[in-house]
Amino acid sequence: MARWWGREATRGASGTPVVVKMESPEWAISEGTSPPAAGGKAGRGKNARQITFHGFLRAFLLVSVLLLAADAAAHAQGWHLVVPDLLAVEGLFAAAYAAWVRVRLDYLAPGLQFLANACVVLFLIQSADRLILCLGCFWIKLKGIKPVPKGGAGGKGSDDVEAGGEFPMVLVQIPMCNEKEVYQQSIGAVCNLDWPRSNFLVQVLDDSDDAATSALIKEEVEKWQREGVRILYRHRVIRDGYKAGNLKSAMNCSYVKDYEFVVIFDADFQPQADFLKRTVPHFKGNEDVGLVQARWSFVNKDENLLTRLQNINLCFHFEVEQQVNGVFLNFFGFNGTAGVWRIKALEDSGGWMERTTVEDMDIAVRAHLKGWKFLYINDVECQCELPESYEAYRKQQHRWHSGPMQLFRLCFVDIIKSKIGIWKKFNLIFLFFLLRKLILPFYSFTLFCIILPMTMFVPEAELPAWIVCYIPATMSLLNILPAPKSFPFIVPYLLFENTMSVTKFNAMISGLFQLGSAYEWVVTKKSGRSSEGDLVSLVEKQPKQQRVGSAPSLDSLAKEESRPKTNSKKKKHNRIYQKELALSFLLLTAAARSLLSVQGIHFYFLLFQGVSFLVVGLDLIGEQVE
Repeated sequence: MARWWGREATRGASGTPVVVKMESPEWAISEGTSPPAAGGKAGRGKNARQITFHGFLRAFLLVSVLLLAADAAAHAQGWHLVVPDLLAVEGLFAAAYAAWVRVRLDYLAPGLQFLANACVVLFLIQSADRLILCLGCFWIKLKGIKPVPKGGAGGKGSDDVEAGGEFPMVLVQIPMCNEKEVYQQSIGAVCNLDWPRSNFLVQVLDDSDDAATSALIKEEVEKWQREGVRILYRHRVIRDGYKAGNLKSAMNCSYVKDYEFVVIFDADFQPQADFLKRTVPHFKGNEDVGLVQARWSFVNKDENLLTRLQNINLCFHFEVEQQVNGVFLNFFGFNGTAGVWRIKALEDSGGWMERTTVEDMDIAVRAHLKGWKFLYINDVECQCELPESYEAYRKQQHRWHSGPMQLFRLCFVDIIKSKIGIWKKFNLIFLFFLLRKLILPFYSFTLFCIILPMTMFVPEAELPAWIVCYIPATMSLLNILPAPKSFPFIVPYLLFENTMSVTKFNAMISGLFQLGSAYEWVVTKKSGRSSEGDLVSLVEKQPKQQRVGSAPSLDSLAKEESRPKTNSKKKKHNRIYQKELALSFLLLTAAARSLLSVQGIHFYFLLFQGVSFLVVGLDLIGEQVE
């Protein structure tokens, strides 16, 4: 049966993202926040397993409140001073509390301590991996190691350079879907790339189902065509496979055979003019290199606390993880954009597949199994946007953490059967998938959000202070080193990462067991915050002879900027996140219980972590939803 796309959303005046669902006998993908179905009884995106998870948290919270009340009453009677034989004490409460103490000592404490020790071991393994990555990054900086092209485009890159020669044929793809806030800046930046026009072709791959947005994008493409840029507009009626299907369809065009490399930029990415000159030369003389990945930078990293915390994570990802894996292993996960692929490598690896929500990681793993090498260029940056609302960020992280588990299920046998070396198989299975994609969200949630609160109510099982405080603080410090200006946010970063563990754990479980929410795909809402400022500055800074197709749209935008703007504010509201609120009350209850055991560090950690969950649960971090 063929997969098909249909729309399941309403678009209001506030610009609510369109919801798109990809359906097949096996799975479905939705885009945007699902609205209630007719009658309000369905369409909430919840399945039985999600409801069970919510019920578990509520039950856990209720039991913790009851246990707190019981322990407080027991302490008031002085029963906490020793372990008394409560059978000698008369009363129903004394008998019930005695039974609870016996169950706690004989059954709960040993099992809980075993789980705590197991999570501690996983925590230490993951911390060791993080430390080794940091040491590898330090070694790279110390030795000045970085990819150097054996031969590059030595010409000036002007329009009069003849086709071929030092400038290979490059295909540039811009996939987009209903992203009217950013389409103009991305198309403008790509069309201004410093590369002979006869040697590169731009494909604008528009999957928008909003007619007005499609018309605007098509009009922008036609403007650049009139200015002599080789640019094509493609719009699919049957949007099969979402982004992977969009890219796959574009690669099936007959003219693709004339090109050697393909570059992908998502709709909010703005490459510098010299992007191709600094990336494509790395392929020359390296016939086994299939991918050159550039770094992301963020135009709105200082917009609010949420974007600052995201910036810390992604700076570590690019500066440490991608760079170390690229230098020492020649393999890393393709970031889906701001990368240059050798078309031969894509074809040899089977091309784009729609089987998961992480098509970028999918193609990277398959290319690695075929023996292709990857290069990461840390000093080539491409600007983009970070999600500014918690709702958008949460949906993005759900896809990023459920997709790898889907992929692991699908490619595990292929990894075992592949001809790559034992060490590469170990790296893929244990480090790339299990440790960094499964174990990390698993222990983060279970250790700090479940086991730690439980040890407050079962004090016979213990978590040492160095696990609760010192090692997490050290790991946070290592994470923040690539973004030293973010050092004042180290405490909020530590707390927020633990808060996000509930979303990442839920996503990981969904992907691993193929639950309904595993295939949820949300197009991240773009603010277009950088569009106007960047384009206007481009008009002001560029010499007239370099403005090539940008003049019509940019000049009009500059004039528009000079006009007085009407004050039309859109209404925003806070969402309520039930799981985060339930965990907040659970942790605060556990913090109150820790006072009875006089556990100082545990109390402060639980208190601040509970407040962090409360802030996120009330949607008080980042921009509110329009």
